[in-house]
Amino acid sequence: MRAAAVPASALQQINWERPWLEPWREPGQRVAQTVAAGATLPEALNREPAAPLRFVPQSALPPGEAYERYIFNSGQCPTREGLHDFFNGLCWMRFPHTKKKLNLLQAHEIAAAGVTPLRGPVRDALTLFDENAALLSAPQPLWDALVAKDWNALFVGLRPLWRQASLVLFGHALLEKLVYPRKPITAHVYRAQVAINSIAELDAWLAADLSADKLAAKPFAPLPVLGVPAWWAENENLSFYDDSVVFRPRR
Repeated sequence: MRAAAVPASALQQINWERPWLEPWREPGQRVAQTVAAGATLPEALNREPAAPLRFVPQSALPPGEAYERYIFNSGQCPTREGLHDFFNGLCWMRFPHTKKKLNLLQAHEIAAAGVTPLRGPVRDALTLFDENAALLSAPQPLWDALVAKDWNALFVGLRPLWRQASLVLFGHALLEKLVYPRKPITAHVYRAQVAINSIAELDAWLAADLSADKLAAKPFAPLPVLGVPAWWAENENLSFYDDSVVFRPRR
């Protein structure tokens, strides 16, 4: 039975002019147009020349089979109709080496410990990265302020330094949430130790940098995404950052 396509209204809600969607715009608009023409999401993703694996309907995943293990063994990605897996598919195209590395690490953890109700610190961190990570290349003072949750320094005192920073969203759940931007939406930021000159270079560096041990140490810093200068018009009024429910002080 043919799966229902992604509702056209869901993809129509995406504003591709948002600054955080710039790296995803080219393949995203093309896949969205293919879906709007009547293709299912797996069909639309498979028509992309950059697809590093085959996308199949969710029904292809055998009952009881772990999702990540199935991808590792088959080279096929079960895909549901909806924004969540739409962005996951785009991420496979933009970050193929990193997605393969995350899948490899997941498969190793499953092989070692099996599939249990408690994933353990490595699989938890892998899932968190895959769903909600963002990648920041920034001058040291910005990173220090972020880690310290010194929001006034990060967004007000050091505001000019953001011109030297580059932030790329990676997590597909994060991208899905930002189709409907809300002030509390927060990314888990992973520091990119290289200049982000291109997504391809970032992908190659990140795939080499990620490891089970590093991720288990939870090397993330929370960042309310709409606080990034030039990403959201409302933060031009610096009282935007006075909201202590969103910009919480460090404990």
